[in-house]
Amino acid sequence: MKKFVVEGGNKLEGSLSVKGAKNSTLPIMAASVLCSEDWVELHNIPDISDMHVMAKILKSLGAKVIYNENRLNLKVDALHSCTIADELMREMRSSIFLMGPLLARLGEVKVTYPGGCSIGPRPVDLHLKGLEALGAKVREENGFITASASSLAGAKIHLDYPSVGATENLMMAAALAKGKTVISNAAKEPEIVDLQNFLNAMGANVRGAGTETLRILGVQKLGKCSYRIIPDRIVAGTYLMAAAITGGRLLLKEIIPVHLDAVVAKMKEAGIEIRATEDSLEIIGGKLKAVETLRTLPYPGFPTDLQAPIMALLTVADGHSKIMESIFENRFKHVTELKRLNANISVEGRTAFIKGVKRLSGTEVEATDLRAGAALILAGLAAEGTTVINKINHIDRGYENIEHDLQQLGAKIKRI
Repeated sequence: MKKFVVEGGNKLEGSLSVKGAKNSTLPIMAASVLCSEDWVELHNIPDISDMHVMAKILKSLGAKVIYNENRLNLKVDALHSCTIADELMREMRSSIFLMGPLLARLGEVKVTYPGGCSIGPRPVDLHLKGLEALGAKVREENGFITASASSLAGAKIHLDYPSVGATENLMMAAALAKGKTVISNAAKEPEIVDLQNFLNAMGANVRGAGTETLRILGVQKLGKCSYRIIPDRIVAGTYLMAAAITGGRLLLKEIIPVHLDAVVAKMKEAGIEIRATEDSLEIIGGKLKAVETLRTLPYPGFPTDLQAPIMALLTVADGHSKIMESIFENRFKHVTELKRLNANISVEGRTAFIKGVKRLSGTEVEATDLRAGAALILAGLAAEGTTVINKINHIDRGYENIEHDLQQLGAKIKRI
């Protein structure tokens, strides 16, 4: 099993560019299934393990997939299967994104319940209810979910919760449905806008992404396109916090600063100086202070994916901070590992109370999920001595060569 070894105590300084967003890449790869002719070319694709799992799934369905230097070419005109193997579904939560496009393209899809990080229940009921509203017959038996429809028809769909995954799945299914679909209480994340723009580049008619109401007018077919994925706001936020926890200075380039407004606001509240331009953020580290209350919320609120990294930051901030996790009920597994590093954290239900300490102490810890792993790297950068992080396969799911990026900034981190 590979692990990271981190020697703490070095300020991060320099500049970095941010690769494409994991949370755009996966649904957009799934949406490529809707293209019935020629190639789809995707640019700025991160070299992460989740992307390779999605590529493996697409190949198993009959797609041709070529990946080279952050460019991905997909040809899906000759799909021969609508069934995703159980072992592939278990590898990645985002495999569920293929239900909508496979149903729309082939008239049937068969999957098992998806796997991924164990951060709490993420039921697929909103996905299934939405597909039924579009005319699909859904059956659940013996651990399998099968959806079928001779054709899909537009419908009005209200989501009980602004689920990102359900919004994206239904957008993709509705793109080839007959008539008009209206999705209300839709998720507003930037990755929803990115998916809309990609679908429209293939010839779809989708409007309203970034608002709570999406309107999709179904078309008969979608065709080839070349598209560039937006930069990853979660990776960007992680690196900003890495610089801040070490008291360093970092210029992040090729990003979309407005996507990080909620994150920047909380970091400024923690005493960090941040300057923005049209496509960059510069952070200047200083004395960290506690944040009275931070609550994770759907976009444009503070992202749950950065809850663990900012908790690591607040463990060495002066004073008492409170973090309330409102998205996933089991997303505090990193607390136990941070406490091994001498962090002072207590948890009551979905609320974590953090009392800043003068310094963390290096030790051996374990990444319990993707973002928890990133938080442990940040803690290791600030800790005295050596921190060994095990199970880094979780981290590789969402960060491309994170150790290389940090080494460029002066961090002492190596993969062994």
